[in-house]
Amino acid sequence: MADLKALAEQIVNLTLLEAQELKTILKDEYGIEPAAGGAVMVAGPAGDAGAAAAEEQTEFDVILKEAGAEKIKVIKEVRGITGLGLKEAKELVEAGGKPVKEGVDKAEAEDIKAKLEAVGAVIELK
Repeated sequence: MADLKALAEQIVNLTLLEAQELKTILKDEYGIEPAAGGAVMVAGPAGDAGAAAAEEQTEFDVILKEAGAEKIKVIKEVRGITGLGLKEAKELVEAGGKPVKEGVDKAEAEDIKAKLEAVGAVIELK
């Protein structure tokens, strides 16, 4: 039980880049793909349904086009969404045109977009 708690703590403390690398390892080496909400889905064999699903976009990137007039509020919101530190979130917001979050489902992308637009940011979903 203590080992599982330590593992959970390590996972929770991953940086955004480390979490992305973990996702890639799980998908490529084990066929496990994290789903929205933290559940784990095991990849199954692709059939005719795979072709139909490929036509409809299921993963979105949330791109911050510009911060707008309330840059400090946007930075705070980006920190809450990404878990980045203050410096990293500030750099992301000031750079503009950078993804806030990548590979999220449509519902999460729309939620992030709504939160950031509420504080004055201009957002694009790709």
